[in-house]
Amino acid sequence: MSATPPPQAEPDAGARKPGGPLRRGWTTGACATAATKAGLTALLTGDFPDPVTITLPKGETPAFVLTHERIGDGFAEAGIIKDAGDDPDVTHGAMVIARVERGKPESGIAFHAGDGVGTVTKPGLPIEPGQAAINPVPRRMMSAVIDEVCAEHGVAPDIAVTISVPGGAAIAEKTWNPRLGIVGGISILGTTGIVHPFSCAAWIHSIHRGIDVARAAGLDHVLGSTGSTSEAAAQALYDLPEIALLDMGDFAGGLLKYLRAHPVPKLTIAGGFAKITKLAQGALDLHSARSQVDMAFLADLAGHRLNQDMKARILSANTAAQVLEIMNDADIDIAADVARRALAAVNVTLRDAPVDAEIIIVNRKGAIIARTGFS
Repeated sequence: MSATPPPQAEPDAGARKPGGPLRRGWTTGACATAATKAGLTALLTGDFPDPVTITLPKGETPAFVLTHERIGDGFAEAGIIKDAGDDPDVTHGAMVIARVERGKPESGIAFHAGDGVGTVTKPGLPIEPGQAAINPVPRRMMSAVIDEVCAEHGVAPDIAVTISVPGGAAIAEKTWNPRLGIVGGISILGTTGIVHPFSCAAWIHSIHRGIDVARAAGLDHVLGSTGSTSEAAAQALYDLPEIALLDMGDFAGGLLKYLRAHPVPKLTIAGGFAKITKLAQGALDLHSARSQVDMAFLADLAGHRLNQDMKARILSANTAAQVLEIMNDADIDIAADVARRALAAVNVTLRDAPVDAEIIIVNRKGAIIARTGFS
């Protein structure tokens, strides 16, 4: 369950950092917790604390300004606008609303999905099917503030909390939720309460949850792609179910290391020539800011098939696409060489895991130009 984006267009699936210092933000889970505390306080006292302060799992104590307050017959609602800081989070600016009501005696704490919050429908996620898509840490954070506020006022913590995010269903279409079987809206996420700008953690978390869902469904083949073009090309071969499509993006390491411990029998990795060249070089993070194509590596792969003039042109080339064009003009199938070397790098990372992998390289027009096949 994640707020990371779906497959991106080739060639670069990574985000660019703006100039200057980066500002951190707050997760939907932190916003839901603060809104729950404010709503429950108002339910028990008639007054909303504004701003409302909560304690995050690592001890930070941020204060949140309320942007929605409502008290009705037996309920209170509080809403907070999510500020993701400088992270390109699709939920930035969304309002997170907690509606708090008294439950039946000894009913305990219950969580419900309101408008714009999804419901889990498939196994393999940390929340059981049929439950609101509110992750375990936000549930614990909200439970803690409910226990705290109820204890202060001498009442039993028999409380029902409904979390809503107006417009969340549309936001969810920009996330992995539809592939993970989360319907109706976004997930309420967060492990620390803090969004670190341009962190890789949320994307890698989504890759891991995608593998969990595929395994729980008994799938024997998953597809990790660097973007939408390569995904479509590989899908034309296999027509895999949607939950088999893992938006690997630049995070080959996040995919392979998790599969090493949680194997699926068959893995297809599909990507453009430049991205797969980086993988062949041994890079596990394929983003342009963190790994580069080594033209000398490509020249060495071609070896004796290059004359001195071609080698000089390759070493002075500006892009991998330019190298590919030079090689193609000389009838050198460098894409096949790169695919084989990338498969070897994948198998080194997978170690002895029972995963049979293949590599597919796709050009910018979506045509497959190299494919290793399975062992």
